[in-house]
Amino acid sequence: MVVPTYNRCGLLARTLESLAAQRFPAGEFEVIVADDGSSDETAQVAESFSGRLRLLYCFQEDQGFRAAAARNAGARLAQAPVLAFLDSGTLAGPGFVRSHLAAHRATHPSAGTGGRAVLGYCYGYRPLVEMPWLTTALSELEPAQVVRRYAGDPAFQDLRHAAFAGAGFDLGQLTAPWFLFWSMNFSVSADAFWRVDGFDENYRAWGGEDTELGFRLFRAGVPFTVSREAWTIELPHDRNLNVNLQSVMRNARYFLKKHSEPIAEIAFGAFRNEDLGLIESESAALASWTREAADLDVSAELEKATADIPPGASVAVFGCGAAVPSALAPCVLLDFDRRLLARALAGGRHTGYHAIGLRTPLRGHSVDVVILTSRLGGLWTRWGERLLAEAHRIGRQVRGPFPEAAAPGAVSGRS
Repeated sequence: MVVPTYNRCGLLARTLESLAAQRFPAGEFEVIVADDGSSDETAQVAESFSGRLRLLYCFQEDQGFRAAAARNAGARLAQAPVLAFLDSGTLAGPGFVRSHLAAHRATHPSAGTGGRAVLGYCYGYRPLVEMPWLTTALSELEPAQVVRRYAGDPAFQDLRHAAFAGAGFDLGQLTAPWFLFWSMNFSVSADAFWRVDGFDENYRAWGGEDTELGFRLFRAGVPFTVSREAWTIELPHDRNLNVNLQSVMRNARYFLKKHSEPIAEIAFGAFRNEDLGLIESESAALASWTREAADLDVSAELEKATADIPPGASVAVFGCGAAVPSALAPCVLLDFDRRLLARALAGGRHTGYHAIGLRTPLRGHSVDVVILTSRLGGLWTRWGERLLAEAHRIGRQVRGPFPEAAAPGAVSGRS
């Protein structure tokens, strides 16, 4: 059990108290408090529980927000085959440890020998909403009593409840379950955690380091499951919402740079719109259109669109498909289908990106002409406005079969 913390000694004490009250032998699980440079009485609070829990304490110098590094440091000290992560200020239900272990021991057809990732249910996690009533309830009732009383109240349910319920609490039904992978309550096999190198320690601000880890676990084939029995309650506490929202956007840009592919473009847009639910719906839509457009050849369309472009003009193509005209001068190719893009780039004449074109690595006005092809047709209703905005950002002229795209005109070649 890894509990990262920073100057939250009072909240940490309540978290450790909930772990000491587990219906599971205290000597059979380890608790590691990973301190991100606290200057309060965090060390003393941790020490006060050493007789009640198998507890280790590790400290790293305060160099700003380094929760990812703190979690990794705690995980390195762990000896158990399953790593569980719990935020300080989160109360573990009495069956927390037992339920996480039970979820790992359950049979899963795709789990293999690499284990799985278990998302525990977290009541009361509403970072954008003040919840004084919950503070009052927890001062009067035990956590289990609070859950029994309020479990059906949408204001108390896990913020991810609708997404969980929409999939019948079967995360295997989701295209992008990793966007639900939040650090306040999850467990994963130590083997899987280290196989993907743990948390990315380049995250130095709040938000997103957990979903990015979930993304890598998902890509590594680790199955995701949710356990309502492994529940926690998030204690209400002060948050600087404006600072947090700004840091989330910085981290979203880092995610996009690190994972330069369509899902990162989608995630960036979802974070920008403050609607993580878009990640699942948009990912599912993209997967569906990718299958439908697998045989859509736009080589003739490209030949026509580039016929009057003078030699030396630079070109980028959004939605190139597998085949481009042999006469097409070296250009930048983008496609949302990785397999088809690889075929288009096989000759080595062109450069390319696995991307939809919602947000590209290309600099502003770095190409003369951007061509949008009909391979984007099934995506246009959802993302046409964003595709046009990006095309106009990077290109001096935009061409395509869509009415909103600019009509072809004269283009000067570059010397």
